[in-house]
Amino acid sequence: MINVLTSIRKTENSQDLSGIVKSLDAECRNCAPITPLQCINRCQVYRLKNELRCLREVMENPNYITELFNVLKNETRLCILQSIVNGRYSLSQLQQKLKQTGHNHSQVTITEEYLRPLMSVGLVAEVSGEYYSTSFGERIVGLLECFSEFVEKLPAHSEGSEETLLQSLLSGPKTFDDIEALVSTQTVSRILKRLRSTDLIESTTGRNYIFFFKSKRDPAKETLTTTEQKIYSAIFDEGISAGKLAKETKNSLRRTYKTLRALKCKKLVFTRKTPKLYSLTCKGKTLASILDELQQTVETWSFSEHVVEDTTLKSKAGGLSNALH
Repeated sequence: MINVLTSIRKTENSQDLSGIVKSLDAECRNCAPITPLQCINRCQVYRLKNELRCLREVMENPNYITELFNVLKNETRLCILQSIVNGRYSLSQLQQKLKQTGHNHSQVTITEEYLRPLMSVGLVAEVSGEYYSTSFGERIVGLLECFSEFVEKLPAHSEGSEETLLQSLLSGPKTFDDIEALVSTQTVSRILKRLRSTDLIESTTGRNYIFFFKSKRDPAKETLTTTEQKIYSAIFDEGISAGKLAKETKNSLRRTYKTLRALKCKKLVFTRKTPKLYSLTCKGKTLASILDELQQTVETWSFSEHVVEDTTLKSKAGGLSNALH
């Protein structure tokens, strides 16, 4: 039993999760509780299967990922989630726990501003006045070790454009046109400015816009000086800026430009103006990787086809209903 519960909290793909859910069903079929109430109150498998069913319903929201990110972009909510991951806490106990970390809030504020949002995305549950982290919440907590330092770098309430852009840049630099295709054209400039000001992305500047490329002309047909040969050989197939070329060949920038002009006259080199590129900084890569892991985890747990027809759970719930009536 413990192995099944541990596995479902650590699983990384939907195929494994599907197999674990089948294991839970097998546990239920082989179980013979004295009363339905015993099943509800004491059975961890029942509780976990019920969590998964509720989570599936929550994840049916097409904006779930955006809402999850917005809920997590709050230092106090993260503190609560990390506090209850290993136990159950009443509202008064949570209030005292928060005071120890410098968060002084009324119980009404804790409930409305922090607990309800966490519960709305399936990270926290409540039973008999006690709050605890769901299995999904425990899995998410494991991914948030470095997330708190980035909370203030992202807008608390957004449509997820910043997160989408950061994740897309994990695959490599993007042009302004590429980014416009990902986020709203009306907000793209503001988003780029915000992410640059928080040192999450950077862009190419200055003369790096102009790149030099080798032409298809055979250099053997021309007489090249030693410097021309050295500079020509240092030009990458994907192009190179004059500044980087000067560093590669250990020539002055002035001499590099003079040599490039000579190579252009011999039709061995041509120039192309490249658009500004936006890429992740080191901090940006860390945050983007966290966001990407969060999204992959959500996609793994969003396995509606494996939980929709949970006949075992329905039959036990029916048995409970009959017992109560």
